[in-house]
Parts: sequence; structure tokens; C-alpha cells
Amino acid sequence: MGNLSTPESLQRLQKALHAKAKAEAGYRFYALYDKIYREDILAHAYGQCRSNRGAPGVDGQDFADIEEYGLERWLGELALALKEETYRPAPIRRVYIPKANGKLRPLGISTLRDRVLMTAAMQVLEPVFEADLPPEQYGYRPGRNAQQAVTEVEELMFRSRPDVVDADLADFFGSIPHADLLKSLARRIVDRRVLHLIKMWLECPVEETDRRGSKRRTTVAKDNRRGIPQGSPLSPLLANLYMRRFVLGWKMLGLERKLGSRLVIYADDLVILCRRGKAGEALACLHAIMGKLKLEVNAEKTRICKMPDGTFDSWLRPSTEVACLENCLSRDACFPIPKRPI
Repeated sequence: MGNLSTPESLQRLQKALHAKAKAEAGYRFYALYDKIYREDILAHAYGQCRSNRGAPGVDGQDFADIEEYGLERWLGELALALKEETYRPAPIRRVYIPKANGKLRPLGISTLRDRVLMTAAMQVLEPVFEADLPPEQYGYRPGRNAQQAVTEVEELMFRSRPDVVDADLADFFGSIPHADLLKSLARRIVDRRVLHLIKMWLECPVEETDRRGSKRRTTVAKDNRRGIPQGSPLSPLLANLYMRRFVLGWKMLGLERKLGSRLVIYADDLVILCRRGKAGEALACLHAIMGKLKLEVNAEKTRICKMPDGTFDSWLRPSTEVACLENCLSRDACFPIPKRPI
């Protein structure tokens, strides 16, 4: 695909969407569906997917197959399916990748056809919702990264916030309730076709292959009405959008002022920095708010960390963005939290 720079036509659209959303907090967008299958947007989405060199989905189709078939023809047929509303996503192929702790993390691999459309949708929707995301969120956002989050935590600890709740959420991506997530989307999007498209992606069945080569399909996400697939191009935006509810709840309850607290969030990893002696109360509030959001704090991995004045160990290597603020402080300064909130 050569040059992957964003086409000027797409840049203009993104700037216009972002400016409108930023200027009018209550504005709802009603004509976005046709932007997703626009020729320049689909072509750029394909280029992005190709540059990521992702594996094939359940249909086995790879980039070489598409280009042998004819890329322009393939994109044209994809645009037509979306325009005529005959498009239906394929099941997601599930694989497992090792985690640092030796366990396995499930990863969903959609077909290239679905990934290109998800990427196109992300290009259209991200400018709208980026205008709403609070500064406390650093993960998967344009111009923001894990190192900035690390720097913010360091600065806040030096500014009289030595007590820290280093929090972990249990199966965050798999627990997000569809109905509430769609409400967050509908706050900005009136276009029912866009909402239906996202709902179809959320409810995709999952296909797994066992060691004997037998395939099995399940519909857990649809049955439980929960979860967004890790590995989807749209998942980081949806996860940020739902986590925004927590940030807003924390602020609306006046917990910044009451606890002298600040939040630093990277995807589903979050740190609450408080005035001395306030971490226990912050932890209890974290449990309460997450419960309202139908999310669960992982008690075994969440810790209260008390930093000695003026001294602390290096708690996150700047080069390891994948750490995402896990184990943010030295073990010597931390102790496990009880099974129940303080």
C-alpha cells in the first residue's frame, strides 16, 4: 500500500467531527454510517490493517488472497454490502497468547473483511469520542502514551499524594455490559445503522480449535450481553468510552476534593493517588463505583501502596508500555488488600 499517511479528505472529516463534538457537548451525530464505507476511508483502513500484518480469521483469507482477487473489486464489494445493509460479521477466531505471569490471555482474530470495516468505523468514530475523553485516560489515544502516564504518577507522588491504590480489574474487556456501552455510544450517535453495526460486532460468536483440530463455536458474548473482543481494532475506543463512566462518577461524587485524589488510567489499569491516610477510603469508593458499573475489582491484584517521604524505587520501566501501570510501586512499600473493601 506504500504511503500510509492519512488522506487529506479523511483528515478534513476527522477535524470537522472533532471540532463539532468539542464545541457542542450535547450534539448527537445522525449521519455517520455512509462515511464508514466511503472509498478513501475503506482504502486507508485496508492499508492500516495490512501494515499490522495480522493473521487470517476463520475464513483463512489473507492479504495475498485479497490482492490476487483484486483489491479495488474487494473493497467495492465490501462497500456495497454495507451500503445495502447486507453485511454480517463472521465469527471471531480465538487464540491464546502467554501473559507475563505464565497464564494465557484470549485474543480474538476477526476476518480481514471485518477488521477493515472496524478500522474504518474507528477512523470515523474516534474523533467524536476523543473530544469527550477526560485527561486522566492515557491508553490508546492520539498523542498520548504510557510514558506520559508514568510521568504524571511520579509528579503526583511528589506533590503530596504519597498513598496509592494500584488497581486491577477482573476481566475488564470481557465484563463490559453491552446495554450500558451502547447507551454511552448513543449519547453521541443517533445513526441507528452505526449502533446496529457495533452491536453485531459485540455479539459475534467465537470459534476455537482444540488440540485435535476440532472446531467449536460459542455465543457467550451474545448470551451474557457482556464483553468486547480483545484484538478488535475498535475495542480500545469502546473500552476507553466505558471507563470514562468511572472517571465521571469519581468526579461527580466529589472524591477528588474529599480525598485529595487524582486518577491516572491506561486502558484497564488504573492508579489512584491520594493524600496520606486516604487510600483505604479511596479503595472502598473504587469498589462501590465499579460495582455500579457492573465491573469487579480484582482483590488479589489490587494493592494499597504507601510511599516513604522522598524515596521510592523505580516502579515502572519506561520501555515496557505493555505493563500499563501494573505493579506501579516497589513490593517493599506495598501490602495486599483484604478480600473485602476497607
